[in-house]
Amino acid sequence: MSVPSAGRREPPAGRTRWWARPELVLALVVLGLGVLVILGTLDVTASASALGLGPRFFPLLVGGAMVLIGLFYVADVLRGGHGDPEETEDVDAGAPADWRSVLLVSGIFLAFVAILPLAGWMIAASLLFFALAVALGAEHKLRAALIGVVLGVTTYLVFVKGLGVTLPGGPF
Repeated sequence: MSVPSAGRREPPAGRTRWWARPELVLALVVLGLGVLVILGTLDVTASASALGLGPRFFPLLVGGAMVLIGLFYVADVLRGGHGDPEETEDVDAGAPADWRSVLLVSGIFLAFVAILPLAGWMIAASLLFFALAVALGAEHKLRAALIGVVLGVTTYLVFVKGLGVTLPGGPF
């Protein structure tokens, strides 16, 4: 008779091995994104404000927190931890992932990145919001298109006019 090691949580029956679990993929993505945020922030060159905080402070803080959380999450998953759905969630934890939707949404984001420099923010963001709404099941396509245009124009105006951030203008 084997005795499980102390402190080790065994995955529930029917769960996959640790190396094929979605929790590990998410943990590694969080860790990787944290590293990318830190590396991207190191290229920022600007002077600090009167308080001593420059434009690199908060991205480094967020990137460092993501790395720390990612490391703890990876360690937890490797020790047998797993995500349990909330009792109020109407989710079948044993159901397979909807890879079609994941790939469709990923493709929409890649298309957005590709057309952004050519079409500009207002057009590209409007198409992004519309395409995501349709991909995620919007029943009223005209309403989704109108909301997409409103969101695209509004975000452009808020960032460019309100915050002074430069976004690609495109033909406008």
